[in-house]
Amino acid sequence: MAELDTSGGGGKKGGKVRSKKQSTRVDLTAMVDLAFLLVTFFMLTTTLNKPKAMDLTMPDKDEKTKDQLPVKASQTLTVLLGSNNKLEWFMGVPGESLTPPTVEGYGKEGIRKVFVEQAAKVKQQTGKDILVLVKPSEKSIYKNVVDILDELHITDIKAYAIVDILPEEVGLLKRDNIY
Repeated sequence: MAELDTSGGGGKKGGKVRSKKQSTRVDLTAMVDLAFLLVTFFMLTTTLNKPKAMDLTMPDKDEKTKDQLPVKASQTLTVLLGSNNKLEWFMGVPGESLTPPTVEGYGKEGIRKVFVEQAAKVKQQTGKDILVLVKPSEKSIYKNVVDILDELHITDIKAYAIVDILPEEVGLLKRDNIY
């Protein structure tokens, strides 16, 4: 509570006799109650940020390979996720590599640039979209998988798959010291 003192001062003798004024009291309890009610109201009625999530389509466990379409090696980009935030990519599939394996980093000047260039090249040569195979190794971290999915989303690549890495691909990573 607040108290406002407006008493007259001085105790001079003589002169006019003044009556002593009572102090004025201001009760702020109602205003504090109102403030808490308003804070509670606005906290309960605001909408919080909705979490952002990317849609991921997973195949059915029961379904066999009957609906798979063949994809040429010339349309396939293989990305091997290694350690130390490095990755290795090549066009084609293991055993049918059309380009030599190249070590890259993540980001605008790394794999994003490769995705844009190779997608345009495949579209020009075959008229079809590129398929990206993402193969995380045991030494890659979860952040690397999220980063590569973000890069695929940024570059608007529609067809991609996360698949198991093969032993010969692990050998490539070890050869380039990113395993």
